[in-house]
Amino acid sequence: MTDAIVTPVERANRTKYLPWITTPALVILLVLVWHFYTVLSGISPFILPAPSKVWQVWVGMLYSPRAWSHTLTTVTSTLLGFFFGMLVGVSLGLVIGRIRWLEVTLNPFIVATQVVPKVALIPLFVVWFGFGMTPKVLVAAVLSFFPILTNTVLGVKSVEAGHRDVMTSINATRLQTFLQLDLRNALPYIITGMEVGVVLAIIGTIVGEYLGGSAGLGYMLVSEMNSYQTDGLFAVIIHMTILGFVFYFATGLLRRFMIPWHQSAHA
Repeated sequence: MTDAIVTPVERANRTKYLPWITTPALVILLVLVWHFYTVLSGISPFILPAPSKVWQVWVGMLYSPRAWSHTLTTVTSTLLGFFFGMLVGVSLGLVIGRIRWLEVTLNPFIVATQVVPKVALIPLFVVWFGFGMTPKVLVAAVLSFFPILTNTVLGVKSVEAGHRDVMTSINATRLQTFLQLDLRNALPYIITGMEVGVVLAIIGTIVGEYLGGSAGLGYMLVSEMNSYQTDGLFAVIIHMTILGFVFYFATGLLRRFMIPWHQSAHA
């Protein structure tokens, strides 16, 4: 008697609750190891504070208007940079994916711009635009642009030739072919690029605030470091990590709304 065939959707449904068990278990294990190491090793709290102390400082941050003001600055810069990076990346990717000679022409230039260390551009942006929000937005946009562009191009190029022949046989216009075939086929790839891009965007924003900012979580991190508050450093890092998770999962939820028909939306 043969086993029943398990579809990808059924397989995903069987394991969809697993991360809700394993992830908290791993976090608890990490915290326990951290706690016992600080207790048994006798390490200085200046080097590695106890998790309970870091927790107290982080909870205090949640009640601090200063912390939320810096968080709002980081969130605003990240979202603006991600939006511009996504807008340019998707638009250019859809065009490059359809026009072969344009891809061959622009690809070396795009790759060359991406191999330049982005951190090295921050001082230049600060000289040009000052210590405000603009340099951080630009760094976030530049970092998020490339993965979105490459995934968009890949999505457009992955359209099978037979599908284009079908659109031609039914006399579909170029706009109909673009909307119903190219864009629809590229959406899963675009969202994947966005998931990577939004993480890089928040990294770019924080690094920009760290090196040349007067507000934001990166600037707050520098302030804690200059005050030799190691527990505060850990608390800000935890705050940044949670913020990054929120951005990542919020972007991932777009799959359920934009591509409910795709297999990845059920994973």
